[in-house]
Amino acid sequence: MSPRPTVLDVRWRLAGPPGAESYREGHLPGAVFCDLDTDLAGPPGAGGRHPLPSPERFQAAMRRLGVSGSRPVVVYDDADSTAAARAWWTLSYFGHPDVRVLDGGYRAWTEARLPVAKDEPEVAPGDFTATPGGMPLLTADEAGALAGSGVLLDARAAERYRGEVEPVDPVAGHIPGAVSAPTGENVDASGRFLPPERLRARFAALGATETARVGAYCGSGVTASHEVLALRLAGVPAALYAGSWSHWITDPARPVATGG
Repeated sequence: MSPRPTVLDVRWRLAGPPGAESYREGHLPGAVFCDLDTDLAGPPGAGGRHPLPSPERFQAAMRRLGVSGSRPVVVYDDADSTAAARAWWTLSYFGHPDVRVLDGGYRAWTEARLPVAKDEPEVAPGDFTATPGGMPLLTADEAGALAGSGVLLDARAAERYRGEVEPVDPVAGHIPGAVSAPTGENVDASGRFLPPERLRARFAALGATETARVGAYCGSGVTASHEVLALRLAGVPAALYAGSWSHWITDPARPVATGG
């Protein structure tokens, strides 16, 4: 008999409201709330807005949430898996062998008329051990080089890529040579991932194939995790620039491009 999975509610929106409020209003039975800002990222600063947490910090957070290496983990968010993908990527990077994303998230669960709960479950501490290196990771220099020698996908909205608007970071634009690939085009209107063959065709049109060297970045490494997951579904391995644009612009010597 397979062990019962640990279920993490990773609902989060860049502009709010806080995911904890949504969790208290209703969640999957047995799910524990995972705070993207504090459990899946280190303190904002020179490393970007959502830098990777240290192994010690991440391990302590996951153990507090009941995560063990011997039990599968299911992660979900509101619908489009943007925040859930960050949990998937971070757990995988730190060595968890079995992490699944609930496609369609909480919306799909409730639309299927499955039970929800409001009580916060008692959590037995987990024994997860965080060991970095389970997923490919790019430094800023590697991301800049990949934009010229391979395919570096920019997962932000196209207008942010072009530098027409920048609602979050102090500098607008993109890494020179990067290709615009908004994550909103990875999912359908319900927030579920497109079928693998459609994702494969989408990425192939951008030059991202299984034979290419592919990486992804976004504003702070959250939506780029979604891009990496979509690429995985399409059969295309990809590395993540976790610091992303919010880290790139901390060094004024790094070049910035605008336009299409």
